[in-house]
Amino acid sequence: MKDNIDNTLDTTTEETAAEKPGLWQRLTGWRGRKNMPTGIKAGLIILGFAALMGLSALLYVIIPADGMARTAIDFPNEWNFGWDVIKFIDNIVEWIVINWDPFFSLINKVLLHGILLPLEKYFLWLPWWSIPVITGLLAWRTVSLKFGLTSVAFLLLISLAGLLDLASQTLAITLTSAMICVIIGLPLGIIAARSDRFNNTIRPILDGMQTMPSFVYLIPALMLFGIGRVPAVIATCIYAVPPIIRLTSLGIRQVDSSVVEASKSFGTTAWQLLSKVQIPMAMPTILAGLNQTIMMALAMVVIASMIGAAGMGTEILLGISRLQVGRGVLAGMGIVFMAIILDRISQGFANRPGSSTSG
Repeated sequence: MKDNIDNTLDTTTEETAAEKPGLWQRLTGWRGRKNMPTGIKAGLIILGFAALMGLSALLYVIIPADGMARTAIDFPNEWNFGWDVIKFIDNIVEWIVINWDPFFSLINKVLLHGILLPLEKYFLWLPWWSIPVITGLLAWRTVSLKFGLTSVAFLLLISLAGLLDLASQTLAITLTSAMICVIIGLPLGIIAARSDRFNNTIRPILDGMQTMPSFVYLIPALMLFGIGRVPAVIATCIYAVPPIIRLTSLGIRQVDSSVVEASKSFGTTAWQLLSKVQIPMAMPTILAGLNQTIMMALAMVVIASMIGAAGMGTEILLGISRLQVGRGVLAGMGIVFMAIILDRISQGFANRPGSSTSG
């Protein structure tokens, strides 16, 4: 009896799958032969496309308007509202600049004098030899002795090229931007992990932030904060914050549901579950997001030199503007060395045993 029921269910399932229209039927609406050869389908698609192009050419030739054939098939100029959108956005930015100037001035002072300049002055105050030594020790403890020696060699080359001070300025902007991204990104990632509605809302926003050309971020930052380091930090934060949000949410969502249920059965509160179970187990993924944020921040800092960000990006910009190829190449190699060091050290933190789920 059971075998008969199973056979009946299997037969019904196969019939239902057979009756379900395929992609070709859904696109064409034709319910005829379902086993049409692929070559015939491709030929029909090509013929349809050729017919469409021929119709367009025919319209171009025989249907003139106002003495010009192209106006019959071109997009009507009176439908174009792009300039109205441009003026609307400009008016909004102008209103914000005028009415919110005290607020943005406060942010400018806090970031510049409270975080950025003290960090930069500290890096510049350190003896030149201490930076390779400290970096080498950190790379040794987080990655390996071989990479520790490699980091020392890279920083010695940067010092010999006369770029150590510029590298310190670039590092200060990068670390400041990464710190702000963590402060903003971690809470948003946690909320996105705990709320599907918030996650679905913020996902297209993050997609837009990651696909938007990086030069676009310089425009509002320049309008709101002027020229200097602070607009560079703001533009860098907007560009670099999506990875830490995405991977924080992903890491928490990937925590084993059985572990979460076991923790709840022991009476843990929501805060205890988050701080003692979910975040520690998601830490490798969160640190991977931090790694990507640091890399994107370093890349954006170079572009932000166009609006007054000090550092090695300025050397590249001067090399381009003055056609000094060697100057640009030397500064570019220094940025590559910095990127390698920051990337491997941040990955080393993510791969440490203490940051694994077993820890």
